[in-house]
Amino acid sequence: MSLEVDVLTIFPHMFPGALGDSITGRALATGLARLRAVDIRDFATDRHRSTDDYPYGGGPGMVMRPQPLVAAVESIRRPSSRLLQLSPSGRRFDQRLAHELSTEEHLVLICGRYEGVDERVRLATGAEELSIGDFVLTGGEIAAMVVIDAVIRLLPGALSSSEAWRDESHSSIEGLLEYPQYTRPVEFRGLRVPDVLLSGHHGQVAAWRRRAALERTRERRPELLSAEHRAELERLARSSAEPGEPDHGRASGD
Repeated sequence: MSLEVDVLTIFPHMFPGALGDSITGRALATGLARLRAVDIRDFATDRHRSTDDYPYGGGPGMVMRPQPLVAAVESIRRPSSRLLQLSPSGRRFDQRLAHELSTEEHLVLICGRYEGVDERVRLATGAEELSIGDFVLTGGEIAAMVVIDAVIRLLPGALSSSEAWRDESHSSIEGLLEYPQYTRPVEFRGLRVPDVLLSGHHGQVAAWRRRAALERTRERRPELLSAEHRAELERLARSSAEPGEPDHGRASGD
């Protein structure tokens, strides 16, 4: 069964956009996922197809009206639908939630614009507010694309290998950042691929990658490390002086 995604927006021409290429594009082309952009203006009741108005209480900007949005939701909603309203004040989107959403049958993403969305949209529909980060975008469309991309690539059959995502940053059960990746040539501008990755010794490669992932996470996102991770790093430091990312493989003599 494929995943169905409906995006409620006043700019339906923005979709599929970047989602029409690469992994997500193939998933859409093969029917693994279905994406539809629903024009909120089609549900406005005035001749100007208005979707926004001045905020009660005054203030800058315009606010999206509840009537067109709620009508749009009700036109496509079904018992299996999960409603998500993109908002900078919502729950932070992360890889764990992406996995959760990839098991749903029908996602409905509500894209706000202007100064925001009338609060009664959330109250009337029960939509979950969702944020992709602590910043403000011009509208919810780009945020919706981020969510859709992260979800579709997790669908069975989307990637060339069903295991391809498991070592990616934030994807493992432990939530570590991914280890560094290298490809040909062996040496580039004085920077050499770590010898262990050329050894063909799978056990040593796995150990190097584990340590590199731990050290990269400690350096860049230390808040992701658990007490067990920190204890493991201490044991590794005692057992060997060899770092996980030794001067990034710089060739000798430099």
